[in-house]
Amino acid sequence: MMDGNQMVIELRNICKNYYLGKQEVPVLSNISLSVESHEFVSIMGPSGAGKSTLMNILGCLDRPTSGSYRLAGEEVAGLSDEQLAYTRNREIGFVFQSFNLLPRLSALDNVILPMVYGNVYKSERRPRAEALLRELGLGERIGHMPSELSGGQRQRVAIARALVNDPAIIMADEPTGNLDSKSTKDVMDILVRLYKTGKTIILVTHEASVADYATRHVILADGQISQDLRRKP
Repeated sequence: MMDGNQMVIELRNICKNYYLGKQEVPVLSNISLSVESHEFVSIMGPSGAGKSTLMNILGCLDRPTSGSYRLAGEEVAGLSDEQLAYTRNREIGFVFQSFNLLPRLSALDNVILPMVYGNVYKSERRPRAEALLRELGLGERIGHMPSELSGGQRQRVAIARALVNDPAIIMADEPTGNLDSKSTKDVMDILVRLYKTGKTIILVTHEASVADYATRHVILADGQISQDLRRKP
């Protein structure tokens, strides 16, 4: 685990452009952002502000058009697809709005899957996955398929999957977007607990009540950072 106050994310002059036909469309412009380990950062902004694009770059799911991105001290902006995949699996756990669980795998097997790609010994996979699912209150749902789980339960499975390789960073993209108020609180309480145990949390949300769980708020407007606000935990 990284020591406190170590810089885990460093963006310098990140730009991202897309093409519509032959027309170049800028989405992010000169984004510079540093995140220390053990921070809880929310990313907010109106629709079209560039939140998801920024999250995709932070999560090594996409590359910037230009600029520098250092993740845990390593320059990743120019890595190959294979290198990016390795870095993602090693450093980052993802939680998505749509859960992204494989429908034909049980809760347990969904959590085991990242360990297959993470080269975890086969004998360790099931015990580790079961322990995480029990810790998240899903001990009686281990063998259930995603279709047999509520939205809140599916999101907890997704969180277990994100945690199973013990990444330093959890990136959550609208993790409560499909949940009711009780499940929203349950999921956010889990993220706060992870933050307090030393994880770095990056949260994209359009809901102010969800962003309030974070200790730092990065607000985007027109592809740029318009505000960067901190509060005491």
